[in-house]
Amino acid sequence: MTRERLILALVGRSRAGRAASLARARRLRFHDFAARPGQGFPPAPDERWYRYRDDRFSSTAGPRASVPFLTVRSPVQLSRALRVGAENGAVAIRWIGSRVIPLEGALSVRSPGSSIWVVTRRTEEVPAALGALEVGADRVVVEIPDPASVDALERTLEGARAGPLRWSTAVVSRVEPVGASERVLVDSTSLLAPNEGMLVGSSAGLLFHVASEAEGSEFSRPRPFRVNAGSPHLYILMADGTTRYLSELVTGDRPFVCRPGRPGRAVRVGRLKIERRPMLLIGARHGGTEATVFVQEAETVRLSGVSGREPVTELRRGHRLRVVALPAARHLGVVVNEQVEER
Repeated sequence: MTRERLILALVGRSRAGRAASLARARRLRFHDFAARPGQGFPPAPDERWYRYRDDRFSSTAGPRASVPFLTVRSPVQLSRALRVGAENGAVAIRWIGSRVIPLEGALSVRSPGSSIWVVTRRTEEVPAALGALEVGADRVVVEIPDPASVDALERTLEGARAGPLRWSTAVVSRVEPVGASERVLVDSTSLLAPNEGMLVGSSAGLLFHVASEAEGSEFSRPRPFRVNAGSPHLYILMADGTTRYLSELVTGDRPFVCRPGRPGRAVRVGRLKIERRPMLLIGARHGGTEATVFVQEAETVRLSGVSGREPVTELRRGHRLRVVALPAARHLGVVVNEQVEER
């Protein structure tokens, strides 16, 4: 999902409240806003603003094209909204009652070239509006009464926020069996590609890319939703750029998933499985220091290397792994400006 299709309508009762919501939204890199006539603010260079009336939206810059704004609670009203959209090239709809099935129907029968906007007061309705029929509404207007609503909107978005990442190479310095201990399987609610994976490590300053189990073996079936992430103490990178310990993950959390060197995305944790298994300690040198990761000793656990995904059972000294360097100093998973040494 993408915030480029979102318009934040600032509907706070006071100007100070609307200004606080705008400041929060700008910090989170939202760029499109709407306000009632006389209630807007000077736009920043990269922003688009719209006037927000009871019956239409109109741009405050460039061509003054307007988008009619209708309320739909019945099939008859939906048919009228689609006719208005065909005549004007776009229509904004506020759903009363059912909202997902009607939107899917509207997207499937709309006139070629016409846009459908959705207007909502509820941030939790945004993902369905953006994802209906795998296409979603062309624009989603979210009414924002206060800064807390901006934060709630940010939490609902599935677009990744962890980047940009600084990818590098680390050279394997040791591979040691360390006996049995707990390891964490992260089962997501999404299907992952074989070269997608999660970023984990014993130090938050250097994370290893553990590939998904979308590729099985001759003795096991693929599990394309799963990452065998490693020991409970490992850090894992979340979609918002913070880190958690694997032991802290719960159902519904949003870890970051990516291919090495490519933009990533957020997925939801659907289930965690923690079991005792034989483990390997893998050390790799990067920038004069050694970073480590503890993973299950199994052929289906693969770390991403410069030549592809490598089963951890086949890693040897000198193998080169893809890693991500991050600020090591963190408090409760959030980067802080202080000196921290992790060993």
